Amino acid sequence: MIERRPFATLGGADHGWLDAKHHFSFASYYDPKRMGWGPIRVWNDDTIAAGTGFPPHPHADMEIVTYVRTGAITHQDSLGNMGRTEAGDVQVMSAGSGVRHSEYNRETDATTIFQIWIEPKTRGAAPSWGAKPFPKGERSGKFVTLASGFADDGDALPIRTDARVVGATIKAGETAEYALGAGHHAYLVPATGRIDVNGVALDARDGAAIVDERVIRVTATEDAEIVLVDAA
Repeated sequence: MIERRPFATLGGADHGWLDAKHHFSFASYYDPKRMGWGPIRVWNDDTIAAGTGFPPHPHADMEIVTYVRTGAITHQDSLGNMGRTEAGDVQVMSAGSGVRHSEYNRETDATTIFQIWIEPKTRGAAPSWGAKPFPKGERSGKFVTLASGFADDGDALPIRTDARVVGATIKAGETAEYALGAGHHAYLVPATGRIDVNGVALDARDGAAIVDERVIRVTATEDAEIVLVDAA
């Protein structure tokens, strides 16, 4: 089953410095039919104006994955971590027992990100943060694991949940496949381009809620950049 969620139907709010679109209920946007997808609780599509960002604020017991689509985001937290994550790269914060952090766009142009929240397997663990570059050329025509809760995915950023965050760049006319575990929930969004997912057409920034599909077969009708979360 694949349910297309067109970008135009997403919730959200334009705060001036932040134009946020929400695939699931978040902040002032509430839709009882879109409270999450399996353990995936948040998928925000944010455009952050130059020189602005989120001031220090707390989180606890959530795996927070930030995929930078354009520009860069600068992170600082109460653990003493600081880092700048550029377009195509990923950062992960395991909020655990509690952490305060800020996220700012220190660039001269707008930054766009996907921010994804996934429920952890256990609560109250020590918080942590990490970031890693993932060159788009290395995921050309195939899915590459960016963050994972499985030990076998040694090159991926660790998260504390039974889930994978994967990405692919696919040229027009090419197809990439991803095997989905039985009973798993997947959520897929093309950051750019138009694609066909098992016969369902998606435009850029549309969402696809997927379950009971053994293989996810993605064909690009335009050059596309894709982010997918596979959660048990």
